[in-house]
Amino acid sequence: MEYVYAALTLNESGEEINEENITAVLEAAGVDVEESRVKALVAALEDVDIEEAIETAAAAPAPAAGGAGGEVEAADDDGDDEADEAEEADDGGDDDEEEEASGEGLGNLFG
Repeated sequence: MEYVYAALTLNESGEEINEENITAVLEAAGVDVEESRVKALVAALEDVDIEEAIETAAAAPAPAAGGAGGEVEAADDDGDDEADEAEEADDGGDDDEEEEASGEGLGNLFG
């Protein structure tokens, strides 16, 4: 994650995001730099507009909390608790799949 933070720091300061600058930021922070990770990050960010990506991420709706649906269901409880529990179990699996899908890209490069 520190590699991505280094790129964000460079972007915020108006510096070019390249291998030399990322390595310098990481070394200044005391990180043991892996050259392959730096190269992978620079290549992954080559055609990315970081400001646009940040704005898009900030504008995206936050995922609903796991218990939020339960409060609404409790208010109009019709006595079918087993069906409610089954729906909650199904929702949990979908969240995992969404998290895995959102983890594609840069996140997979850096563990």
